[in-house]
Amino acid sequence: MTQRDVVSWNAMIAGYAQNGNFDETLKLFDEMQMAGLKPSVITRNAIIAGYSYNGQFDKALEFFRQMQQAGGKPNLETWNAMITCYAQNGCCVDALKVFQQLQLAGLKPDSFTFASILPVIANLNVLQHGKQFHSYIIKTGFHSDVFVANALLDMYAKCGSITIAQQMFDKMSQRDVVTWNAIIAGYAQNGRYDETLKFFIRMQLEGVKPDSFTVASFLPACSHIAALQQGKEIHGFIVRNGFDSNVFVANALVDMYSKCGSLRDAHYVFDCIPKKTVVSWNAIIAGYGMHGYGEDALRLLFQLEQEAVKPNDVTFIAVLTACSHAGLVDEGWEQFDRMSQIHGIIPRVEHYTCIVDLLGRAGHLDEANIFIEKMPVEPDAGVWGTLLGACRIHRNIELGERVAGHIFELDTKDAGYYVLLSNIYAAASRWAEAAKVRTMMTDRGVKKMPGCSWIELKHKIHAFLMGDQCHPQSEKIYSALDVLIKQIKTAGYVPDTSFVLYHVEEQEKQHMLYSHSEKLAIAFGLINTCPGSPIQITKNLRVCGDCHTAAKFISNIARREIIVRDLYRFHHFKDGLCSCKDYW
Repeated sequence: MTQRDVVSWNAMIAGYAQNGNFDETLKLFDEMQMAGLKPSVITRNAIIAGYSYNGQFDKALEFFRQMQQAGGKPNLETWNAMITCYAQNGCCVDALKVFQQLQLAGLKPDSFTFASILPVIANLNVLQHGKQFHSYIIKTGFHSDVFVANALLDMYAKCGSITIAQQMFDKMSQRDVVTWNAIIAGYAQNGRYDETLKFFIRMQLEGVKPDSFTVASFLPACSHIAALQQGKEIHGFIVRNGFDSNVFVANALVDMYSKCGSLRDAHYVFDCIPKKTVVSWNAIIAGYGMHGYGEDALRLLFQLEQEAVKPNDVTFIAVLTACSHAGLVDEGWEQFDRMSQIHGIIPRVEHYTCIVDLLGRAGHLDEANIFIEKMPVEPDAGVWGTLLGACRIHRNIELGERVAGHIFELDTKDAGYYVLLSNIYAAASRWAEAAKVRTMMTDRGVKKMPGCSWIELKHKIHAFLMGDQCHPQSEKIYSALDVLIKQIKTAGYVPDTSFVLYHVEEQEKQHMLYSHSEKLAIAFGLINTCPGSPIQITKNLRVCGDCHTAAKFISNIARREIIVRDLYRFHHFKDGLCSCKDYW
């Protein structure tokens, strides 16, 4: 072009900015000014958006200030760019202030404004503000815009109002892949994994093709319920559609395989990631830690550091947890010190909780208690609860009572803490105190979550509660279990009735132990799978100590590997032994 006007320059600058070539964008911006042309607000908007997209938050802010000082009048697109800039950098309160400035400037929000501000509401988790914005959106007529409707749906889901999100989804006359992604991710984030699976299937039945974000949102549902076969099928779908090159999807696969018990597959996927992010490393380190391989987790941390990847706070939560599960007390302390001294990461309450767990599992209860008292941050109920769990393991009633006192000052609604204290009393046959704790729960309206174990068989999840007789194969399950109990008793198994929390006759205690959900799931697996094949079950709580012992005997007698994932870790039972080496 022999003659270039502002429109020509704007088109080129915006084009380069939108295509991610920001260096060329800045070069053209400088050339435009050297040519004697004054950049318009459109030009400046492209530069702000470019800085924001490339993570140069400070430069975006400085450019915006210079624009105002030079007399430039921001238009709606400028304010939208600034809202996005603040939101992408986690400055949610500032993003809301920009929205207010936009209104004070006499401008009316458009669909892009609302779609940018609603994720801010979601991140702040301020549902009431979200509802106010929803009303405003209806008044301005943007509620029918699919772009805005998707953002609203996502906001409600992330704020925990999945029912309202579902109602919005049902009312939408137009749905795109983003709509489906929002509802699938919403159900997964709210722990409604069955619905997550149903919507993933429904999405495809309605002719909407999942994208990389869909599968990355769906895989955590497979992880949670340990649906390995479904996870493998999704992996096949990912490969066939070329999503395996997406690092977010690959990271989700590593996490899924680790949590579904297949560490070998998790490491295979990890090795295939060409450009591993810190999230990739965190997923595989956490996987090894969850399976009790603490030394391998430490080796992965050192490998991460050698490859010049900067670890973050989540990395060290994974590492410290791995050390705790493997009983690596000295190594855990070393990594806790290195975190701040070498990597400059300030410990959060989660890191302190890991150290309490590290010490507590190893039996250093007094040291753990002193550590809590000297913490530079205020210990929450989770920190004290971790120590209470250690008191349960090591049967320290006196300290357990003191710790429970701290907990109930902070949190009176979590049933887990009451159950731990009741278990401590029951294990010591102090039935009156145990009953008093249960009465306290009733008086405060606290309900205990029932223990549940489940197993995946032929793409179907079979779940069991203690004493469950609702399964169609109940008669066969109990018959097989009777035979198993006799066999393992002959082999040396002695029921540990200290895990029965009620003051009843010894014989009745044993019968209660025999019908624990873990044993029912194992028996179901034995009668419904091929001889010699592994059995994998998942439990929503910590595995019962008596069931842990029984599983070792069953693995030896049945010649099966039995894999149990409980709330905290994996146990691999084989030939009468457990991978945890009875340190759990």
